[in-house]
Amino acid sequence: MSRSAVTSAPVHPLLAERWSPRSFDPSYEITDGQLASLLEAARWAASARNIQPWRFIVGRRGDETYKAVHNALIGFNQVWAGNASVLIAAVTAERLEDGSPNATAAYDTGLAVAQLTVQAHAEGLHAHQMGGFVPERLAASFDIPEGFRPLAVIALGALAEADRLPDETLRARETETRARRPLDETFFAGSWQTPLGIG
Repeated sequence: MSRSAVTSAPVHPLLAERWSPRSFDPSYEITDGQLASLLEAARWAASARNIQPWRFIVGRRGDETYKAVHNALIGFNQVWAGNASVLIAAVTAERLEDGSPNATAAYDTGLAVAQLTVQAHAEGLHAHQMGGFVPERLAASFDIPEGFRPLAVIALGALAEADRLPDETLRARETETRARRPLDETFFAGSWQTPLGIG
């Protein structure tokens, strides 16, 4: 199923075709090589002063790590995410080695996750990032130390048909038209909310 974005200007196909499904093939196994490439893409993301604040907890379907990450999801996400091949919790170090706040920790970790998701698409896989989880549950399950904050959970796997989802609401979300706010409402120059006037 192609859900390529209708863009205002040409973008690379990996970006136009990337989307976040909820219907994953419950029989698909991500290979060690595929997973290594995804994690390597995240590892080589840019970060302020090369601090690399990101940490990732990686579970493969059926193992205890996967079960604990899945257990930290809110109920709505638990309904579908258990079919993904891999569940990854993205965690960021909010403080520097001297104890002072790292103002760019979340930004840098988000960039690492973005590179992981694009690499996943290049591998013929899909990723769905979730904010719907209980951070305290995740932190307790993995003894995440103070100063580290869980930011997101990423489901990875192979796409399955929308009609395999368990309810109509999920099926509708899977096939609804993709949309983004227009360029003129997003990119500004000169003053706040003055459109850049490009595209």
